[in-house]
Parts: sequence; structure tokens; C-alpha cells
Amino acid sequence: MDALTALLGRHTTPPVKMGDPGPDEAALRRMLEAAAAAPDHGRLRPFRFLVVRGEGRKALGRLFAEALRAEVPGIPEAELEKQRSNPERVPLVLVAVLRLQPDHPKIPEHEQIAAAAAAVQNLLVAAHALDFASKWASGRPAASAGVRRGLGLAENERILGILYIGSERVPQPPGARPRPEEISEPWPSS
Repeated sequence: MDALTALLGRHTTPPVKMGDPGPDEAALRRMLEAAAAAPDHGRLRPFRFLVVRGEGRKALGRLFAEALRAEVPGIPEAELEKQRSNPERVPLVLVAVLRLQPDHPKIPEHEQIAAAAAAVQNLLVAAHALDFASKWASGRPAASAGVRRGLGLAENERILGILYIGSERVPQPPGARPRPEEISEPWPSS
């Protein structure tokens, strides 16, 4: 698949519409190589990916549910069950971790965040090019201090996203996207 086809065809697939097979070691390696090719001012590599497969998915789901139960009083049991089961719906979960160097003398935080987000985008486009479905989630588990602690993240690390990757069981067309003229304008304006 050429680069433009991969970029324009990439879309989000909910975990409930994914299943086996997932990426094998060679495909995962290619996706991580694509992430490492993202623009990265200063070559700080302000990101890393936790690879969750097999029984680790069940443990991750338990961590999501336990942390949210402790942090969100009265959270509905249905929401806890959704968070508990999401990692098990797909063969591969990657936790995208942002590693900030807050007082770097040359590279401001916003550039580090941009580099990490570009790495995630490259990885998702590579997954699509390899014929896998994906979803970049950034909901409650990604914002949870309990999940961060449970994953063993350092003080300068945050969850940038939880990436669900598998094979698409139910075809998902790309969603509506803005036309180029809706996201661009001439400058200086007349």
C-alpha cells in the first residue's frame, strides 16, 4: 500500500469490531519502526510503547476497572465492565507513554508532545498499511493516576493513548472528514 492510500484510508475501529489475528512479531516491529521514524527535534525519543498481549490484556483490564472504581465514585458497573473487557477484545494493546523532559534547555514540552503524537500516528498508519484495524483511545484509563501507577510509569511520564490493534471483523468506512478548503486559508488574507 502506498503512503497516501494508507494515510487517506486509515480510520478508527472500535475494539468490539476487532478480533484475531493480531500483528505477529515482524508486523509489530515494522509498526514500531514507523513510530521511531516520526519527527523528533533533538532526538529525545519522548515516547515509548508498553506491549500488552495474551494474559497481560486481562491484567490491564482489571487495572483499568480497579483504578476507575477507586477514582470515580459511583461509576456505573457497565462502564467498569467495558473498561475491564476492552483490552481482551483485541489481540494487541499498546500503551503509548509520553516521557517529558520538562526543563530541557532546547526542546520545549509542546515539541516533545508533538513528537510523541507523531510517533503514535505513524504507528497507526503503519498498522493500517499492514491491514490491521486500530483505535487510539484517550479516555478515563489514560487520564487515571491509578492506571499510571499500576503500569509503573515514572513521575515525568503520562499515558498519551491506549492503542487497540487487531483485525477488522466488521468493515468500518472512514468517517466524515473536512474538505481541504475547510482546514486551510490563504495568508495574508485579502
